[in-house]
Amino acid sequence: MARPRVFISSTYFDLRAVRADLERFIREIGYDPVLFEKGHVAYEKDSPLEDYCYREISNCDIVITIIGGKFGTQSRDDKNSITQNELKTAIKLGKQIYLFVERGVHAEYRTYLENKNLKGFKPAAVNDGRVYGFLEEIYALPAGNPIEPFELPDDIVRYLREQWAGLFQRLLQSTSRRNEMDLLQNLNSTAATLKQLVTFLTDERSKGDQAIKDILLSSHPAFAAIRSAVGAKFRVFFSNFEELDQLMDSCGLAFDDVNGSSDYIDWDHHQDGYYVRVSSVIFDEDNRLGKHY
Repeated sequence: MARPRVFISSTYFDLRAVRADLERFIREIGYDPVLFEKGHVAYEKDSPLEDYCYREISNCDIVITIIGGKFGTQSRDDKNSITQNELKTAIKLGKQIYLFVERGVHAEYRTYLENKNLKGFKPAAVNDGRVYGFLEEIYALPAGNPIEPFELPDDIVRYLREQWAGLFQRLLQSTSRRNEMDLLQNLNSTAATLKQLVTFLTDERSKGDQAIKDILLSSHPAFAAIRSAVGAKFRVFFSNFEELDQLMDSCGLAFDDVNGSSDYIDWDHHQDGYYVRVSSVIFDEDNRLGKHY
């Protein structure tokens, strides 16, 4: 059975205990955690190691990003860290993201905003001001990406447990609503058909009963019965004996003009050894489809 894959993105040495606790929690609820230090990311020799982390995110369903006081390893091609680029990749791919920031870092962020242009200002909770610069980018994103402060790994676990339970509950509700919507769509379709029928009959009244006869003919019970008997996957329709005979012939059934009687008509399938019998009373004296039986 397919299970959600959860990518854990963070700096390693300062947050390895948090990563270990999250891995254990994710396994306990039956999901698959993805951590680079556990060999969950497949590396090859053709590209830099960090590129494989970015690619692995595309194979995951959920990305958990944890931001602490360390900037982390510098990415090889821009100003961001590898962890920051992992988050950017997840946002670009539209993944379900959960973002957590150490409480001390989160608390100092407001101080940073008020003093970042002040000469000599040096943040105390982070080792590099670019951590706060990246938080500014996240808060400025047009789509909502809630940032949850945490102090202990249990804070993250508790938050994720509630969030994922809520997602599952909404999934159950959406399934129920989908059934209701399907029913409403069917009712709307039926109502539209009846409205068209009334309009059509009103417009065609001057032509007598032929319009009504044509409508009744299109729902003749013989069509469904014959379709079931021959195992046809297509819509069955005929208006006279000749058209029915052609239909039977296309299904490998030959008209039996020897064993039939005035009460029924047979078509034999010589290869499979069965026959289809049709009551002759459904045709009038001119061999046209008529009465409903």
